[in-house]
Amino acid sequence: MSKVIVITGAGGVLCSTLAKALAKLGHKIAVLDLKFEAAEIVAKDIRSSGDEAHAFEANVLDKASLEKARTEIHKKLGSCDILINGAGGNHPLGTTSKPFLFESDLKDTTEGFKTFFDLDPEGIKFVFNLNFIGTLLPTQIFAEDMVGKDGCSILNISSMNAFTPLTKIPAYSGAKAAVSNFTQWLAVHFSKVGIRVNALAPGFFLTDQNRTLLTNSDGSLTQRGQQIIDQTPMGRYGEPEDLISTTLFLCDENSSFVTGVVIPIDGGFSAYSGV
Repeated sequence: MSKVIVITGAGGVLCSTLAKALAKLGHKIAVLDLKFEAAEIVAKDIRSSGDEAHAFEANVLDKASLEKARTEIHKKLGSCDILINGAGGNHPLGTTSKPFLFESDLKDTTEGFKTFFDLDPEGIKFVFNLNFIGTLLPTQIFAEDMVGKDGCSILNISSMNAFTPLTKIPAYSGAKAAVSNFTQWLAVHFSKVGIRVNALAPGFFLTDQNRTLLTNSDGSLTQRGQQIIDQTPMGRYGEPEDLISTTLFLCDENSSFVTGVVIPIDGGFSAYSGV
C-alpha cells in the first residue's frame, strides 16, 4: 500500500538513497532539505524513473518552516504516514584537534588547534541542536498526521557513536546518544496511538561531511580513516545502499511489533574489541 513518506535531510547522500529506494516501492516521497536545490535534484531523479516525489525547503530547527512544508505536503501528496528524520551532522567547532589531551597541549598556540577547553559552546550547541532538536521538531510537526491511522512509523538516524563515543567529536557523539534515547522514549510515548519509532545507527559511510576527515585528496586513507577500517571486521566503509534493507524492514507493516530499537549498520565495528 502506497504511503506518504517525509524524509528530512533528503538532499544528502544517505537519505537520497533511501528516498529513491522507497519511491521504487510505490510510496510518495516528500524530499525535505535546508537547500531546496538539493532536494529538487533528488525529487527530479525520482520522477524521471516514473515514481512520485516532490521537493520542499525546510529547516529542521525552525518550527514555522516545518509547518509550512507540512501544509505544502498535504496539498501535493497528502498527510504523512512515515517520517524519516535524516537531517544531522557534525561541525569543526565541536571537535577537538587531538583524540587525547596531554599537558603540553595547553601551551600549543598553533592556529586552529583546539583542546577540550577551547571548544566553542556555540559550535557544540549547533551540533546538538541539529541532531537532537532537528529530530524532535519534525516529529512534533509530522507525527500528528499519524495519530488515528494504521501502519505509521518514525525512523530516526542515530549513530554507532551513540553506543561508544568516538574521540574528538564529543558534541556529535552526545547528540546521537540523545537521539537513541529519544527513540526509545518516543516508542513508549506513542505506543497507544499505533506509531512505531525506531532508529538506524550507521557506522562509517563516506559522505561530503566526513570525506576530508577520512580520506586524503588522492583518495588514500588518513590515519583516522585507516584506524576505522582496522577496527571494522568487514574491512570497508559502508555504502549508502547498505542502509536500504533495514530501512525497508523497519518501515514495513510486517515489522508491526518492532518499536524502540536502534539497529547498528556498521560492518561489525561496535562488536569488535580490537583483539
